[in-house]
Amino acid sequence: MGRSVLKYVRVRDYLRSLVTHELAPGDAIPSERILCDQFGVSRMTVRQAVDALVVEGLLAREQGRGTFVAPTKVDLEVRLASFGEEMQRRGMEPASKVLSAEVVAATPDIADALDILPGERVFSLHRVRLADGEPMAIEQSWLPCQLVPGFFDGPLPDSIYGELRRRGLEPDWGEDVVSAAEVDTGDAELLSVPTGRAVLRVTRRTFAGETACVYSRSTYRADRYVLWVPLRAPKPALTPKRGAAERAAQPATAEVLS
Repeated sequence: MGRSVLKYVRVRDYLRSLVTHELAPGDAIPSERILCDQFGVSRMTVRQAVDALVVEGLLAREQGRGTFVAPTKVDLEVRLASFGEEMQRRGMEPASKVLSAEVVAATPDIADALDILPGERVFSLHRVRLADGEPMAIEQSWLPCQLVPGFFDGPLPDSIYGELRRRGLEPDWGEDVVSAAEVDTGDAELLSVPTGRAVLRVTRRTFAGETACVYSRSTYRADRYVLWVPLRAPKPALTPKRGAAERAAQPATAEVLS
């Protein structure tokens, strides 16, 4: 068993190095026969190695044609930037296909995210986001009508964040919730992927100062994205300073931090 696993790992690591350093997206990998001869292993071992890289998203099988290097994944960096800004930063041409643009009554969950009352009017914008003509994500966004009156008057803005800045609302912080899921039939068709394919679901609240200005739910193709999160060492937790009256109310034996 140990020797079998070692053979599989050798083939897998060789292919990974080939994909990342020598081959380009769309190139075919060596045939099973060549890999079997090169490593002295069975076809089952080669297929196991290839399967592992297909699951990782480095390789893609095409029925009747063979196995090829998959398209390069885009790093989905957790930062406050629009889809268009992120694609342009990577040298790709962003575009959108609008599915719907309408004014609707805020449901309780949308109202809660935007700090408004249920039933208040919001702009709802549903789009497929594309890069170099390829669908990359589905995005649905809501904005309070009172905050951005006339948002749908005239041509729809290419960038929500850009339109907010034009109105003097600078998106300066937000919060994301990221989860994994399997795409349903409707979204699979929009993203040009098979039903059941893995996707990343990102729910975002965007703020300008203390004002919640955008709430969005996005579905990203997991075969084209990898989540990139910068990390830093934790700092001591901040403890709010207490006023004199609050300190006086503390029991004599309590330790007060300030």
